[in-house]
Amino acid sequence: MDTEKIKQIEKTLDYLYKDSKYDMVKAMKGVAKSAFRPIQPVNFKDVYLSISREQGEDLVRLIKDNNIQKIVEFGTSFGISTLFLAQGALETKGRIVTTELIESKAQKAIENFHAASVNDLIEVRVGDAAETLKNYNEPIDLLLLDGWKDLYLTIFEMLESNFHAKTIIYVDNADMGETRTFLKTVSKNNKYLLESKYNGKVVFITLEQ
Repeated sequence: MDTEKIKQIEKTLDYLYKDSKYDMVKAMKGVAKSAFRPIQPVNFKDVYLSISREQGEDLVRLIKDNNIQKIVEFGTSFGISTLFLAQGALETKGRIVTTELIESKAQKAIENFHAASVNDLIEVRVGDAAETLKNYNEPIDLLLLDGWKDLYLTIFEMLESNFHAKTIIYVDNADMGETRTFLKTVSKNNKYLLESKYNGKVVFITLEQ
């Protein structure tokens, strides 16, 4: 275990969670700006929209317990969830490909990865994930879906050929309308098993053994 890097990750996460404490105010401003038009990702360009510490710590355990090495994340934001992924990947010698639509967010995330000394584990692809992940052709051990919800099905189907018997798909914001529609579609395929977590906020999708 690289204890020094773990300390750097934890230090960076402490700073980011402290900085994100006004997220709700920022989020409401983003919604207000879109009052007369559909909400778009750009409305949240300054908002963390991060997972909880509990979720992050569980992600670390999930990666270690399942020896997960090939990780793909849809929705980097400022990199909080990615840092938890990296903490787990340090122990499994894994690597992460993560995607972010908004360039300013991606650049800030990259700064955070450098601050945590884990930038060597993470490839950031900037732009529409339907394009940046289109040619991804490596096995996926863990797919984290935490980006724009109406793209969950597109990303899932595009990467489906990279799944294997032990792949885990971690679906965040599972209680939101568009995500529920996605999960309903996936549940119709008998080869997938769905397991609810965090009172329905998260769903794990695995392959029937």
